[in-house]
This record gives sequence, structure tokens and C-alpha cells, in this order.
Amino acid sequence: MTKTLARIFSYAKPYLVYFILTVIFALLGVSLSLTVPVFIGKAVDVCIGKGQVDSSELAKIAVLLAIMVISSGIFQWIMSLCTNKLAFLTVRDLRADVFAKLERVPLKYIDKSTKGELTSRVINDIEIISDGLLQGFTQFFSGIITIIGTLIFMMFINIKIAVVVVILTPLSFLAASKITKATHNSYMKQSKMRGDMVSFAEEMAGNQKIVKAFVYNKRAEERFGEINKQYGEIGAKATFFSSMTNPTTRFVNGRIYAAVGLMGAMGAIGSFSFIGKMTVGNLSSFLAYSNQYTKPFNEISGVFAELQNAVASAQRVFNVLDEDEVSDDSDKQKLTDCNGNLSFENVCFSYHPETKLIENFSLDVKAGQRIAIVGPTGCGKSTIINLLLRFYDIDSGRIKISGHDIMDISRDSMRSSFGMVLQETWVFTGTVAENISYGMPEADRDKIIAAAKAVHAHGFIKRLPNGYDTVISEDSGLSQGQKQLICIARIMLMNPPMLILDEATSSIDLRTEHRIQRAFTKLMQGKTSFIIAHRLSTIKNSDVILVMNNGNIIEQGSHKELMAKGGFYAGLYNSQFES
Repeated sequence: MTKTLARIFSYAKPYLVYFILTVIFALLGVSLSLTVPVFIGKAVDVCIGKGQVDSSELAKIAVLLAIMVISSGIFQWIMSLCTNKLAFLTVRDLRADVFAKLERVPLKYIDKSTKGELTSRVINDIEIISDGLLQGFTQFFSGIITIIGTLIFMMFINIKIAVVVVILTPLSFLAASKITKATHNSYMKQSKMRGDMVSFAEEMAGNQKIVKAFVYNKRAEERFGEINKQYGEIGAKATFFSSMTNPTTRFVNGRIYAAVGLMGAMGAIGSFSFIGKMTVGNLSSFLAYSNQYTKPFNEISGVFAELQNAVASAQRVFNVLDEDEVSDDSDKQKLTDCNGNLSFENVCFSYHPETKLIENFSLDVKAGQRIAIVGPTGCGKSTIINLLLRFYDIDSGRIKISGHDIMDISRDSMRSSFGMVLQETWVFTGTVAENISYGMPEADRDKIIAAAKAVHAHGFIKRLPNGYDTVISEDSGLSQGQKQLICIARIMLMNPPMLILDEATSSIDLRTEHRIQRAFTKLMQGKTSFIIAHRLSTIKNSDVILVMNNGNIIEQGSHKELMAKGGFYAGLYNSQFES
């Protein structure tokens, strides 16, 4: 816990000025509030009997009390303002670092983590850290100053009773520490369950069509109910332990207050000589200080549950920040002379060491060739693309582009040589023009329009309310095919030397597909192209067709050559026309 807190506050280091201001105004505010009991005691001493009331002195004390109380309130308000600023800036930087980290972690980390879990860590967990800091740090810091200050004032009034208070104080710490340990463990489990619940809700909400189509509604509700019940049980346990802290410390502190009152009263009436003589005013001041002394323990224990929750969430956030990153290769050679030649040399790769996938894969591709990759699901077609773009690194062997080993050139320069259209469409919230120019933000409007026309997207774009300036998103009402056309237009605009088309026309009607195929044919002239397709009729004109099964190339050749062999490819091709 200590290391986690230290790491959280390391993010506050750049905003040290707000911390210093917090300390200054906390000292001013608490110092003024600590002088209040002294004047209360004096007020009591100037009106202790009938006919013994000094009205003028009492009025002066009342005015001074009002000034100190108001000033203390103002200083503490400014302290809270500085603390809030410190907390908000701290969690802002933390959230930015987590988001940037997710951009740098290997793709395998993203693949093995659910979207809801990652979203929960970036938003919910960091928000809990913010709440914990806001509610905890201010009261914790001012509480420490109050404890020290009241202890000093009590010692000036009566050092013997003050020593008794100090001796009894550890009872509060002991009671709080026992409960705190159980609270922390419960909040750790609660944070995990919160991530599971957000992940499940995101998964079900994002796939409602599938859920309803397979009549999974009832089972989804039951599953969510189970998770929600577990979350509720763990949350109730965490709340129970945290709620025990404050009343337990209040009970212990109440006993301390009672002991102080009894000893002070005996001293005031002179029946306990060990305590020494005390005036009624001194006793009033001491009781006020005793209450102020124990109150921070109650407040700190009350917000400690929030701090525990914040620490538990912080540990989940720091787990993300501690993940291994993709190595920085910006200093490596830049691929500036890509001619389209490409080769795989005895490449071996598997996602899991115990499950073999690609073994001794070799392939030599000449510039300008169209390479189609076909085969049953799970045979390794998309894995070839993952390795080619270094989304995953190979276990052994070599991949060369234009004679350069891809391990010797920077990822950015290598990836910029490829244009890729996937089966899954993706558009972000922005204008149509911004979406098309995603890979080339400096492109002018004429080039954007030309790219849209090349893929036959210009017509439906012009019919949108604001044409190319229409703001779109994943939920803006565009059809799957229209979004795919925008994705294809991106590649048309970039005009890269190599292309990767992974079921690029699967969401488009046949008429539009024929048009786009002609546009692709024009685009692919002189470019090395990799085409992954399940509809084998779309790759009949490829220069080379690679037939894969179990991670290996089992056949290769042109469509005519493979059909003439009557082998695995011929069986796949003919199966499309079987009734």
C-alpha cells in the first residue's frame, strides 16, 4: 500500500506549488481553529458567577472568535481548492499515461484483455483514485496538523492530562488497523468484480443483435444477475468493514474524552492534587481540545475506506502501466525504397508455445504480384498478416521486404508501406473527409473526393446532410457497406506500394463489389497485394494462390493450375457450388 501511495503522489510532483499552497493554508486554517478553544475558555472564566460577568471583555472575545472562525473557514476553503486542483491534475496525467500505455503495449495484451476491463481501468478505476484523493488527502493532512496542534495546546494547559490522552491514543490506531486490513482485501475483490461486470455489460450491449437473434436475453440477464449478486455481496462486505472503522474509533475516543473530562473536573474542584489546579475555563478549553484531538482520528478512519478503495483501483491501473511495451525502434533503418519484393524464410510462430501453428513457412513474392491466401478457418491466413505487419513477432526464421529484414527496420516506416482493408469496418467520430484522410491528414479535398469516387462512395456521401463535412460515427446510421467504402477510400487515398485486403468486400452488395473489384484492379497495378478471401470466385485472377492448412502451405499456383490438380483447393472451390 505504501508503495502504491508513493507512486500515486509521484504524479503530483509536477504540481508541487499546489501542494505547498495546501500546506500553507492548512496551517493557517487549522492554527486559527485551534485558538478558538483558548478564547472559549477565557469567555467562560469572565462569566463564572452571578454579578461576575465582564461584558466588555466578553464582547471583545466574541468579536475575536468571529474573526478567527470566518478566517479559518476561508483558509480551509482555499486549501480544499488547491487540493482539488492537485488531485484533478494528477489523475489527468495518470489517465493520459494509461491511455498512452495502451498504445504501446503488444497487441497480444489487447487480445487477451476484454474491452470492458480496459475501459473500467481507464475510466472507473482512475475516477475512484480521484475521489479517494479528494476526500482523503485534505482531511488526512489537516487532521495530522490538528492532532499535533491540539496536543501542543493541551500540554500548555495541563501536561499530565495530555500525557494520559497520548497514552490512550494507540487504542484508536489498533482498532482502525485491524479493520483496515480486512477492508483493503474486500475492496481489491470489489475492484476486480467491478471490471468483470463492466466487461460483461459492454459485451452484451455491444452485441445486442446477436443476443436477440439467438434468444440469449434471459441467459444474459441471469448471468449479469449472478455477477451483480457477487459484486453486491463483496461490496456489502467491504462496506461493512469500512463502516465499522468510524464507530469503533469513535467509541474508543469517547472513552478518552470521558477520562479527560473526569480527571479535569476533579482537578477543577481540587480533589485530585496530582492533576493540579485547573479553572473551569481551562477545563472547557481542554475538553474542546480533547474533542478536536480525537475528531481527526474519526474523520481519517471514515475516509480511510475511500483511500483503501482508491489504492485497490490504483494497483489495477499500475498493473497496466507495468506491462511490457513494444520496444522503441525509431532509431532503426527507415524503409524508404520499398519495391514490393517480399519473402518468408523458414518462419515459425505460435500464439501459445504448447500449440503449434506455423512451422517452417517459406514464400517468395515478386513485386507487383497478387497473392491470394485461402484455406479453412484457423489455418493461419490472418496470422500471416499479423506477422507481416509485426503485430506479433516471429519465433524463428526471417521476413524480408525489399531485401531488408523487418526486424532491422522501424515498424512505422514498414507499416506505412502497406495499405490494409479488413473485414471489420471502423469509422471514428469525425467528418467523412477526416475519416477518409485518416492515414494522410494533409490531403486536400480534391484528393479525398477522387479517392471516394474511385471506390464509388462519392454518390452516397453527397447525399449526406453536409456531404464530406457530415460528422459520422459507428452509430451514425451508415450501413455496414457504406462504412466499408469509406475504409477502402482511405487506402485509395494513401496509394501505398503494398496492399492487404482481408475480406475487404464482404459487406458490400454484388453490384458495388464488381465496381470496387475494378477499382482494386487499377489500384493493384504494379503493387504487391495480399488478398485473404473465403469467396474463392473473387481471387481467380490472382497471380499466385496459396492454399494453407494447419499453418503450412499445402498447395500453390494459379487458379487454373490448382483446379487442374484436383486437390485441396479444387475441393474448396467446388464446395461453394454444392447445394
